[in-house]
Amino acid sequence: MPMGGKTDVTKEDGGMVRDTSERRLRISTMVRERGSVQVAPLAQRFGVSMQTIRKDLRYLETRGVMERSYGGAISADAVNVTAEPAVEVKRSSHADEKMRIGKLAAAMVRPGESIVLDSGTTALQIAHFLPDDEDITVLTNDLDILSVLATKERLNIVMLGGMLRRKNRAFYGAQTVAALENLRVDKLFLGVDGFDIECGITTHYEPEALLNRKMVEAAREVIAVTDVSKFGRVCLHRIVKIDDIHHLIADKNVPAEIHAASQRLGFKVHEA
Repeated sequence: MPMGGKTDVTKEDGGMVRDTSERRLRISTMVRERGSVQVAPLAQRFGVSMQTIRKDLRYLETRGVMERSYGGAISADAVNVTAEPAVEVKRSSHADEKMRIGKLAAAMVRPGESIVLDSGTTALQIAHFLPDDEDITVLTNDLDILSVLATKERLNIVMLGGMLRRKNRAFYGAQTVAALENLRVDKLFLGVDGFDIECGITTHYEPEALLNRKMVEAAREVIAVTDVSKFGRVCLHRIVKIDDIHHLIADKNVPAEIHAASQRLGFKVHEA
């Protein structure tokens, strides 16, 4: 059966005859390639009303192609990514890109600043490249990041305690959140499991989302760090909206829609 159902050609928008199945097929392709689509741009692109596009999205949702979101839809392949890779897998994935991101991020830290390094393998690379400066203070909840920072003789280090989660070798819980309660830092380098323009920055693990939100509250500047494989992915627990960040550091080939969102929402993109 065609993507549009039994009737390929229908009358829409003032009686104009259009090929519904072809449009829906093209929308399906777009959402799979981009990760998400928005109603208004689709209506403009295909020359139909937003009501017609919403009907298309509802139809495609019933076929399991996508999930509806505010103002558009998200690829079904990207929604509810529940399987969190082991930390060993994360370390080997996009290793060169993470190294370049880490080097660029570390170069943004200035003497006299206090920073938070979120848990994760990208933030681990930042730790490697941080200058060993006694005027820099680093807070982290990540055991592997602590091990790297401890090799630097002059850097000031604050470990956020709590309950160790062995799956990613980081500390979480009420004690970890409480440690940030009365602190104010200059920069937060925030790791990413999912980065979607509509759904925001997301993670697999709810206590991590709670802790990350507290980190965002404590920071004057929020810098998201991620390789481009995380764009369009949506995990179960949202940390913040995209417009809550100030900078995004990623590897090359950041999609055009991310650049457009940066101009619209007011964050700056840095490609490593």
